[in-house]
Amino acid sequence: MIRMKNIRFHYGKKPLFANMDLDIPKGNIYGLLGMNGAGKTTLLKLMSGQLFPLEGTSSVLGYDPVKRNPDMLADLFHLPEEFLLPRMRAEEYLAINAPFYPKFDHAALHRYCMDFDLDLTQKLNELSFGQKKKFLLSFGLASNTGLLILDEPTNGLDIPSKSQFRRTVASAMTEDRTFIISTHQVRDMENLIDPIIIVHSGKVVFNSDLATIAEKLTMQLERTEPDTTNCIFTEKVPGGWMAVKERQADEEETSIDLETLFNAVVSNPAPFAFSFPQQGGLA
Repeated sequence: MIRMKNIRFHYGKKPLFANMDLDIPKGNIYGLLGMNGAGKTTLLKLMSGQLFPLEGTSSVLGYDPVKRNPDMLADLFHLPEEFLLPRMRAEEYLAINAPFYPKFDHAALHRYCMDFDLDLTQKLNELSFGQKKKFLLSFGLASNTGLLILDEPTNGLDIPSKSQFRRTVASAMTEDRTFIISTHQVRDMENLIDPIIIVHSGKVVFNSDLATIAEKLTMQLERTEPDTTNCIFTEKVPGGWMAVKERQADEEETSIDLETLFNAVVSNPAPFAFSFPQQGGLA
């Protein structure tokens, strides 16, 4: 689905990515996590052919995104974090834009818009920011593209809409579709994103599915401060300390807290090299 190799990218003289590699197979809802400024949005634009790397090679849906092949663009929908909608009604927008997506499903669009409680008789520019985002989410899901790239899709959504977003994305997922969801609101995405990709210090430092994480690690809330010599990571939280440890063969699997996982990885990526088997790491 997506393969990026030795990607180097700068903004002016400021380096962002250096020798970055990333492989994303088809058919999952990937969560792309990273600190502010880590390059999540830039990475999504490199995937979709909106930015070009200084060095390295990429393949997206079988195409080089730099060439912006029409067949690639017809099978890719990218929802940016910031956007503008024109002064027109939904019907006009659909008449202009839906034909670019050969598998567009108008019935599905109206179903998604009903799920989000959208009034499509209003002009798009008169909708609130959250309503605009829900319209574009509905449009993207109805496009039936093989790859959907969503940058901070829950920003601007209220709590009920965030819940509806999770349900709607889950219902739209098929084995032929791949979602990449960039977010810093990890709690909004729990029980939806899997595998997890973490970008830090110009590289992809973590790329693993939750089943592998649960097989390799335990995460437990401990009431007293744990012995750090036995921990990969500890963090003070309400009620005690969250402790991340290497899972022993006789230990039961524990649930994975994504926020704790993220904090642990960015504080010290080395113990998490198991997410890249060729690099070694936890056995």
